[in-house]
Amino acid sequence: MELLSVKIEKPEDMNFILGQSHFIKTVEDMHEALVCAVPGIQFGLAFCEASGMCLVRCSGTNADLMELAKKNALAIGAGHSFILFLGEGFYPINVLRVIQDVPEVVGVFCATANAAEVVIADNGSGRGIMGIIEGSKPAGVETEQDVAWRKGLLRKIGYKL
Repeated sequence: MELLSVKIEKPEDMNFILGQSHFIKTVEDMHEALVCAVPGIQFGLAFCEASGMCLVRCSGTNADLMELAKKNALAIGAGHSFILFLGEGFYPINVLRVIQDVPEVVGVFCATANAAEVVIADNGSGRGIMGIIEGSKPAGVETEQDVAWRKGLLRKIGYKL
């Protein structure tokens, strides 16, 4: 078995969600859930089929984001994994619960705009996601000033009252 690290290729500030599902209808069900939850959402979604034709299935509302999703799904190549890229102004916090409520979704590995690498195990006939390396290591523990900054930011951007 070989361990690999696959870097997610994307623009620096673009958000994505990486997860695992279990059925071919994931692509259609996730698409429907996203467009019903967030009017006007821009996204590209790709899903790696793990049996049958073993194709990368894709959908979305933005051709460029769909191409980005396909490219990354092919690079990851792990059975029943999916990757969703969100367009500008759309964030994981707005769609994560909706995605997790899609019956086929088994779990979510990460939801971020940070640089990320996917740790893959390849046994020669298939691939699986072992984990995610995301962002940077902690630089320390927050101080009272840091707490005040964090709370202020959340209120400034409208996520807390």
